[in-house]
Amino acid sequence: MAIPVIDFSKLDGEGRAETLAKIANGCEEWGFFQLVNHGIPVEFLERVKKVSSECYKLRAEAFRKSNPVRLLNKLVDQEGEEMGNVERLDNVDWEDVFVLQDDNEWPSKPSEFKETMKEYRRELRKLAENLMEIMDENLGLEKGCIKNAFSGNGEHEPFFGTKVSHYPPCPRLDLVQGLRAHTDAGGVILLFQDDQVGGLQILKDGRWIDVQPVANAIVINIGDQIEVLSNGRYKSVWHRVLATSNGNRRSIASFYNPSLKATIAPATTGEEAQLLYPKFVFGDYMDVYVKQKFQPKEPRFEAVAAV
Repeated sequence: MAIPVIDFSKLDGEGRAETLAKIANGCEEWGFFQLVNHGIPVEFLERVKKVSSECYKLRAEAFRKSNPVRLLNKLVDQEGEEMGNVERLDNVDWEDVFVLQDDNEWPSKPSEFKETMKEYRRELRKLAENLMEIMDENLGLEKGCIKNAFSGNGEHEPFFGTKVSHYPPCPRLDLVQGLRAHTDAGGVILLFQDDQVGGLQILKDGRWIDVQPVANAIVINIGDQIEVLSNGRYKSVWHRVLATSNGNRRSIASFYNPSLKATIAPATTGEEAQLLYPKFVFGDYMDVYVKQKFQPKEPRFEAVAAV
């Protein structure tokens, strides 16, 4: 079983209807799909890989002194002293990570990192907005509906952030995970994952399935707010990253989320539709999410309905 891979270039031409249907299926049945021929040049993506890898190398020494490494070393020492089994580090992610936003400080090295990633973020933001219009069309909503919801009908700026992660080799896979299972809180997530080192998995029909590396593809997944806006037709799904003992996994995830001030509710096309989700302010949802990220999502919706 493999995550759907969709040729995005076929939207323009005779293959449009079929491509729209494939995207709808990816949103409804999987919550994840991969786009190839998405319009971002391969040469440019190679630059993104290069600057991200060089940036990680400059951070590698700091990771060796980080909290995940310190806690794992402590657990291994404890295991040796007690001559027996120890509990896994279930509340720790084996991940080196930083976030790029328009208003925060970015790494200054390598020298071409900032320029490259600014251009990358512009490209990914355009792709996200294009995808949201496709979702509008597939859901039978007015063009711009999802984007307008995220911006409070233009009153607020939607959030767009990019999480640059590396998952270094881990010496004890039995004691730590790469990234704990969760659903994403926001809207549309666009991931440029490593095309050599795997590890990303989604939960489908009770089974964990690999999101297979595809060179220069952009992996798309649905966040909780798209699930709400679609009134449950599209689903955010559980996903995780497994640590590996060899190879350093690159992961660059961009998040197109509502403004914290935006009001989110099901965008139905008929008055007779049963609303399956509450109406809430996204900032209130995030207050709940940060405390319950690795727990079932249904209680999050219940909690925010009571605010």
